[in-house]
Amino acid sequence: MIPEKRDHKAAWIRRGSRGGRPPNFDKERYKDRNTVERAIGKLKQFRAVATRYDERGYVYLGTVTAAALLIWLRS
Repeated sequence: MIPEKRDHKAAWIRRGSRGGRPPNFDKERYKDRNTVERAIGKLKQFRAVATRYDERGYVYLGTVTAAALLIWLRS
């Protein structure tokens, strides 16, 4: 979740029921998202994971698992 702009909340209130989705920002969910994005970034450092040359899903899952194990063992 990306934080809302400062003027978005005022515009949303001004428009009333026609305002679209309500502005919300949950810091805890944002922290979780950051953790997931960083983990995916670490996985993509492995070329086989980033390019996804594997044609079968179970082979790709094995590649991702092996990459995750290497990341875990290095930390």
